[in-house]
Order: sequence, then C-alpha cells, then structure tokens
Amino acid sequence: MHKSISMLVISSVLLAGCGQSRLNPLNWFGRAERVETVAAEDANPLIPRRRGMFAREEAGYAGALVAVARDMKLERTPGGAILRVTGLAAAQGSWDVRLEETNEGEPVEGVLTYELRAIAIPNAAVGGERTRLLTVATFVSDQQLATARSVQVVAAQNSLISRRR
Repeated sequence: MHKSISMLVISSVLLAGCGQSRLNPLNWFGRAERVETVAAEDANPLIPRRRGMFAREEAGYAGALVAVARDMKLERTPGGAILRVTGLAAAQGSWDVRLEETNEGEPVEGVLTYELRAIAIPNAAVGGERTRLLTVATFVSDQQLATARSVQVVAAQNSLISRRR
C-alpha cells in the first residue's frame, strides 16, 4: 500500500516538473479564455455559437412537400398540444422531416397551417409503402391555439384538417 502511494506521489512530482510539456497534468485543459457577453434578447443558451476556421454559414432548409399526408393527431398536453403527422414520401430515403409553420405561426381566418416537408434523395428507389412512411411531431402552444379554430397540414397531393369541437 505504501509502495503504490509513494509511486503516485513521485510520478506526480516528476510530471509537474515537465513545464509546458503535454505530460504535465496542469496543461491538459489549456488556459482560460475571455468570453464575450451578449445581450439577453440575442442569446440562446441552447444553441452553441459557431466560430473558428470550420464555421460555415447556415443554409436555408431545402425540404420539399411530402407527397401525401396520411394521418394527423392533435394531442392535448399541459401548455398546448402536440401535433403528430404521418406522411408518405414519393420515394425512399427522405430525411429531416419537418412541420413548417406558414404565416409565422399565426392563424389566418382561424386556420393554423403547417406544411409537411422533407429532404428527399434524388433518383431514389420508390420501394414499398412501409419504407416511405414518415412521422413528425411539433408542439403547438396554447397561445397559438387560442385564436385558431382549426389546424391544417398541407402536403403535395392533399391536406388534413382538425377542427375544434
């Protein structure tokens, strides 16, 4: 027991004496950096800031309308509802499925409208129906639902609507 503790102490002293070497445990995490503060209304703590040599400009979402909207459910939750939509893509391999709000999430004439969009792989195989099913969900707040009489999901070939009872 005494032998292992003494070896640990001796190795720590030797490594600490290595100065600016990578072997020195005090140099493992680098030096502290000064962080710029951002106004509270401009900052979102959940989204990291992009910086450095490999940072790139965010491109817009390139999703196209999904072929058919199959099923839509609006399930009540505390503070709003979850809108869950199942769609059928025209071909296999569609990804990054989203429900895009139209009119900045504001109801027009009492209708809150979403577009069912996905990014499709060009020249992909059509495949069976099960391989083309897509499911996506989004949260709709009570504030959005308060002024809406119905919620509509638009696809390329059809649209689904759910009306308030």
